[in-house]
Amino acid sequence: MDAQVAVIGLGSTGSMALWQLAKRGVRAIGFEQFTPGHDRAAAGGESRIFRTAYLEGTQYVPLLLRARQLWRELEEESGARLLTLTGGLMIGAPGSDMLANITASAEQYDLPHEVLDDSAMAARFPQHRVGPGEIGFLDEWAGFLRPEFAVLAAVRCAQARGATVVPSCRVDAVDPGDGLVTVHAGGRAYTVEQVIVAPGPWTARFAPQLAGHVRVEQLLLAWYFALDAGAYTADRFPIFIRDIGGGRSIYGFPTLDGGLVKVSPEGGVRQLHDADTFDRNVPPSVTERVDAAVAEWLPGLVPTPLRVSTHPEAFTSDGHGLLGRLPGTGNVWLCGAFSGHGFKMSTVFGEIAAQLASTGGTDLPIGHLDPARLAG
Repeated sequence: MDAQVAVIGLGSTGSMALWQLAKRGVRAIGFEQFTPGHDRAAAGGESRIFRTAYLEGTQYVPLLLRARQLWRELEEESGARLLTLTGGLMIGAPGSDMLANITASAEQYDLPHEVLDDSAMAARFPQHRVGPGEIGFLDEWAGFLRPEFAVLAAVRCAQARGATVVPSCRVDAVDPGDGLVTVHAGGRAYTVEQVIVAPGPWTARFAPQLAGHVRVEQLLLAWYFALDAGAYTADRFPIFIRDIGGGRSIYGFPTLDGGLVKVSPEGGVRQLHDADTFDRNVPPSVTERVDAAVAEWLPGLVPTPLRVSTHPEAFTSDGHGLLGRLPGTGNVWLCGAFSGHGFKMSTVFGEIAAQLASTGGTDLPIGHLDPARLAG
């Protein structure tokens, strides 16, 4: 037997699962088809949002609170700075679904926050143009993560604790058996007791029984020049999500390089046929919707991007990720398709995956993520 647990995919959650397994003293092996920290999946693009007052549902708040603890643990163990709490502004009309959900999360879990009317927003955060009657909800425990650094930190910490990493090795097949699982990769077969599959945008390939509920979409990230870069530093410009109407929103970050501000649309900009073959070039027409929103709501930015990047991400039909036993198997655990809002919770998702592979259960609330809900 080559290991107790194999982790397939060392991206957002797979890297964290490998780290958590190694912390538990589990003999683990991780397979990555590229190299840890690569930019060919969703965990790329310099920064990712962290927030606790969660618009996607109050059921995520306990997971976010645990994720926050684990981010600090990974920082301490690795020596890397990964999570910066800037606060987070959610901007829109008071009666919008987005602000109603965020407020419910904050009130149910007594999360520290402020509600700012349009005049208070204009005084404190003049970088944003705010319409009459709009408000800003300031989540004090929000900020940003450094995704590439985080993945590398988790993998290196796992290796330091004894985990084996097999980079540049594509897994061709996973054959679950009654007692052992065979992983076919790099021209050989590996035998393990349990497998955690964390395939990101390749989720449907490893979970064909769920393929009808999983689609791959193209994420767009764009960086805009700030006319006054000093107004967009982390101490003056919190991360934000802004409702731009029609059920759409944009989100953004303070400048990390002293000149460019990242602003992107929520969700995917188009559906992709395959994560392996999609065109990573971004024609100007793809950014037009974001450019228009930047021109309208962020007047201190030049509304044409100086830099763009694009990444594939797996989305489910109900917008919630997949974390639990792969239907039809007894020793394969699926961890993926987090629908554009998984990286902030990747530490806790990795911890849960390690718990499931080690003991078959977890005390954390993941019923809404059970892959079985979409099977059949």
